[in-house]
Amino acid sequence: MNIQELLEITIKNKASDLHLLVGLPPAIRIDGVLNYLNSYGQVSPQNIETMLSSILKPEQRELLESNKEIDFSLGFGGGPYGDLGRFRINAYFQRGYLSAAFRFLEPKIRTVEELKLPKVCHAFADLRQGFVLVTGPTGHGKSTTLAAIINEINLKRAAHILTIEDPIEYIYHTGKSIVSQREIDIDTHSWANSLRSALREDPDVVLVGEMRDPETIAAAITIAETGHLVFSTLHTNSASQTIDRIIDTFPASQQAQIKTQLASSLKGIISQRLLPQISGGRVPAVEILLGNSAVASNIREGKTHLIDSVIQTSQESGMITLESSLASLVLSGTISLETAKGYSLRPSELMRLLG
Repeated sequence: MNIQELLEITIKNKASDLHLLVGLPPAIRIDGVLNYLNSYGQVSPQNIETMLSSILKPEQRELLESNKEIDFSLGFGGGPYGDLGRFRINAYFQRGYLSAAFRFLEPKIRTVEELKLPKVCHAFADLRQGFVLVTGPTGHGKSTTLAAIINEINLKRAAHILTIEDPIEYIYHTGKSIVSQREIDIDTHSWANSLRSALREDPDVVLVGEMRDPETIAAAITIAETGHLVFSTLHTNSASQTIDRIIDTFPASQQAQIKTQLASSLKGIISQRLLPQISGGRVPAVEILLGNSAVASNIREGKTHLIDSVIQTSQESGMITLESSLASLVLSGTISLETAKGYSLRPSELMRLLG
C-alpha cells in the first residue's frame, strides 16, 4: 500500500477526501459519498505508519506524538507547491492507532463563475475595508470560495494580501498584488502572535484561515475596524447564526462592545452548502447577507432574530435566502426536490417559492 498511489487515485477519481483508518480499506469521498477502495485490503498499523512517515518531517512527527494530532499540507506532482494540487492533511490517533484524513485542493484556483457562485460575490473582492465571512459545515467549499475571492483581488489590484492559515491551503501565484502566506508552527508560533504583528506588515487584505477562539475573533474584527479588508470562516449554518455565534463567544461584559464593532465592520456573510446534482458532481446553494444599515442596527440592538427577514426583504440589493437559492436550483433541474428539502432551514418557505 503506497501513499503516492492512493493520492493519485484520489485525484484521478475527482475525490474531495481520502481517509486512512486501521482495520478498514482506504476510503475516498466522491460527490459527498464515501467509497471504499476494497482492492487494497485493510489498512494495517504498519501500513499507515510507513505511509505517514514518508510525508511527515521530523519536527511534524514530534508534534504528532506530543499533541496526538497535527494539521499540515503537502504539494503533489512536482513543482515547489505541487503541480497536480495540494492535500490538507490531519493526522490523528483513534483507538490507539494512527489515522489520517486528506483533503484535496485543486492546483488551479477557480473563479466565482466556475464555482457557480452568485455574481454578488464579486462585490466582496471590490471592498476596500470591512469584515467578510464564509460559513458552512466542514467539507462544503468554504476555503475554495474564499480562494476565488482572494485571487480575484490578487489579479485585479495592487494590494498586499496577508494570509494566516493552519495549514496553507491554496497557493496564490503572481498577480497585481503581493501575497504573504503564513503558516502556523512554520512561519509563526500562534494565531495570537501572527494577528498581533499583522498590522505591522502593511496589509491591505487579511485572510484569517479560521476563527477558533475569542482572541482570534476580536483581533480579526479590530483589524477590519482599522481600515483593512478581513476575510475568515466559521462553522455555522446561516448568517443570523453566525452573528449569534460571534457575540456568544464573548462573556456578557464584552458583548455590547463586540456588537458595536461587528455592526460597524461587517460587510457580508456567505453561508453555503455543496449539494449533489442530478447529473453528478456538486453545486453550491448559498445564503448571502450584505452589511447595510438595517443589518447594523439589528446587530447593535441584539435583534439578530430579525436578520432573516432583512435578507428576505433585501433581495433586490443582492441578498439571497438559502430557500430562494435552493428553489432556483430545483426549478432549473440541477438538484432534486428531496435534496432541497433535506438542506432547507425553512421547508415551508421553500415550498411556497416552488409554488
